[in-house]
Amino acid sequence: MNLALREALLAFRRMPLLSVLSVTTIAFALFVVGLFGLVAINLRGALAALEERVEIIVYLRRGTPVETATLAITDIETFHEVATATYVSEDEALSRARRELAEFQGVFADLRANPLPASIEVRLKPGFRSAEHVNAVAERLRGFRFAEDIRYGREWIEKLDRLRDVAALVGLTVGAAFAIASVIIIGTTIRMGVLHRGREIAIMRLVGATDGFVRRPFLLEGALKGALGGAAAVGLNHAAFFTVDRLLFDAAFFDPAWVAFIVLFGTALGLLASAASVRRHLGSPTS
Repeated sequence: MNLALREALLAFRRMPLLSVLSVTTIAFALFVVGLFGLVAINLRGALAALEERVEIIVYLRRGTPVETATLAITDIETFHEVATATYVSEDEALSRARRELAEFQGVFADLRANPLPASIEVRLKPGFRSAEHVNAVAERLRGFRFAEDIRYGREWIEKLDRLRDVAALVGLTVGAAFAIASVIIIGTTIRMGVLHRGREIAIMRLVGATDGFVRRPFLLEGALKGALGGAAAVGLNHAAFFTVDRLLFDAAFFDPAWVAFIVLFGTALGLLASAASVRRHLGSPTS
């Protein structure tokens, strides 16, 4: 194993430019994927904060008794998607409007009657705030005879869902493209190493070296390049995170498990590229 590791490290000295290119390609590939991952993490946090504000407001018909609304709230709170249902009287609605819309105080002062209806504010549990669940609950609420109108910002909820889906799709697509590029470049480096050491490998085989013994340095070389690229990607991602966190807004970074996954994924990419290249040039283990 020590001999294989030494040979793997010597490969960096034999072909420094290609080795640097391999590491850089993996680093850049995982850096781009990591950037999308950071965007996804912070976007998910922002969406979670917005989702906490998701509510369905059921405006009641004029003259609906408080008792009727209270009974309806008891029924609504049995919905498995619903966290709370709160009655807001006409007077309370007007008080809120005066408090939150100070710029319209002149309009409120001229009112002879309260134009605002009573309502029931329905908040949903975490995990049930997507457009699909909100629409389903809203449709059930329309079944109450006293419901005059129902508002829940359907358009912006659906836009949030689409934004989440688009971000995930773009991240996967770009990540896959760069991962493929990394595999190709590392494979090319390993192939050149095999060709460069062709005579040495032939002599090793003549004296009885097994295919596994011959392969081991190349596999370690690919794994090392992948690990270095993964570690470099983590460093670049942290630099980007630090810049955004200091200059723009509070941001979140990967937890330790994801950092380890990035390095391991880079290692796996390098190992995969090396295995494919060596298998092609040296034959399968059973040959």
